[in-house]
Amino acid sequence: MVEATNFIEQIINEELESGKVTAVQTRFPPEPNGYLHIGHAKSLCLNFGIKEKYNGKCNLFFDDTNPSKEKTEYVDAIREDIKWLGFSWDKETYASDYFDKIYEFAIELIKMGKAFVCEMSPEEISANRGTLTEPGKESPYRNRTVEENLDLFTRMKNGEFPDGSKCLRAKIDMASPNINMRDPVIYRILRQTHHRTGDKWCIYPMYDYAHPICDYMQGVSHSLCTLEFEDHRPLYDWVGITLGFNPKPRQIEFARLNVTNLVMSKRYLKKLVEDGSVDGWDDPRMPTLTGLRNRGVPAEALKDFCARIGVCKANSEVQISYLEACIREYLNAHAERAMAVLKPLKITLTNYPDGKTEEVDFDINPSEEIKRTRKITFSKNLYIDADDFSLTPPPKYFRLKKDGMVRLKGAYIIRCDDVLFDDDGNVKELLCSYIPESRSGEDTSGIKVKGTIQWVNAEDAVDMEIRKYGYLLKDEEYPGQDFSERMNPNSVTVFNGKVEPYVMQGEYDKPYQFIRTGYFKRLNVKGKEIISEIVSLKDNFNK
Repeated sequence: MVEATNFIEQIINEELESGKVTAVQTRFPPEPNGYLHIGHAKSLCLNFGIKEKYNGKCNLFFDDTNPSKEKTEYVDAIREDIKWLGFSWDKETYASDYFDKIYEFAIELIKMGKAFVCEMSPEEISANRGTLTEPGKESPYRNRTVEENLDLFTRMKNGEFPDGSKCLRAKIDMASPNINMRDPVIYRILRQTHHRTGDKWCIYPMYDYAHPICDYMQGVSHSLCTLEFEDHRPLYDWVGITLGFNPKPRQIEFARLNVTNLVMSKRYLKKLVEDGSVDGWDDPRMPTLTGLRNRGVPAEALKDFCARIGVCKANSEVQISYLEACIREYLNAHAERAMAVLKPLKITLTNYPDGKTEEVDFDINPSEEIKRTRKITFSKNLYIDADDFSLTPPPKYFRLKKDGMVRLKGAYIIRCDDVLFDDDGNVKELLCSYIPESRSGEDTSGIKVKGTIQWVNAEDAVDMEIRKYGYLLKDEEYPGQDFSERMNPNSVTVFNGKVEPYVMQGEYDKPYQFIRTGYFKRLNVKGKEIISEIVSLKDNFNK
């Protein structure tokens, strides 16, 4: 028996031990009405993780029962996201694969006296459903004969009635304390071209009715759903028991993933795309899997995050800093180091020989067990980041200041001797001197400095647009409010920076840690090369 790490695995272990279940099969069931987001990653890791742990199976199951919102584009994107995370499904199935069988089961329910054709409008059905403290009112069409219901349902299928004029409802209990059991609609008339079946059908099953049937037809043993489906489980069981499913799949609910500062609603994410608030589903600010992939988040880091937060029964919210900590931890071990300046400030080393260049050693990744270095060109003309110089430094300021000293990473100690200003009074250039005896690894100067800053060589530095990202939502300022009130209008900051040429020689999407700045990668966006932030170096997460 495998060691259980969460309550779902405990249930599976008990059922395997008792013989109630002999083989474990799950399914990942997205509706193809949008792109997957980080919340789906938790479900993916859970369903495919159980498959791997119990040597079972996991299907990719597309819930395509609502053709008005579904597209092949989303199907393709979902496949790509799952492959990116490193998972493989045993079989790809669709609710539409079972439309004929789902229809036959509806006929069976009618013959059993368990379903009837209702002519009430959706508004009337809702108004008569009752409340949590009051029972609902039975439909005036509830007691139609089996023959009449069969005739009407067949004519619904044949397209004889307009959309919304009739529906098929399960006949359960209008006084049930669970409102979902009060004669729920299980079929509706909907003239929409389906992305797979075309115009074959003008009636489509409701999700709560199709869900247990599709699970049973696939051989699913454990149907894992998020907590909002807990109240729907009695209907799931009713369908399976009434239709005599053996073995009947078991539905188990778990808490969905909620992360601060991220939009976790597919409907609202779609709105952001459609109104142009973001540059598509793969915008690096988006919490979609394609957005995270485009941003440069490693799949391994995302899976590590999902493993660490675990699976539980109670809803909670995870701090975005926890996700960022997982990303940093992975990139710190795997990303090569490089240098860039976001706000270039020119430095001239007045005592460095004209025309001279030399190469200094630079660690490729200090966290590696076996040290590797590469060469960086150093010359008289350099750039540092403007934020690393101050005319009026605060106390304990260890970066560069007038008459102050700092070490250039991997190179020399320099001293700021003079400051040049432009016509507007802004600092435009620093005139500095370098200490020849202070070369890193060979320092005999005896000078001790507390500050080390990054730099790039002016002779070969590459001008690049560098983008840094904030959060889409300002959750700390507007907790619990509507998405529209929490949007951050300043979620992208663009810098005209400079990077060392080494970065431009690597392949696209390769991650780099820019010293003292953050983790970045090179992208080609519609023919334009940019440097895009993956995650900052700042880490507020309290391990």
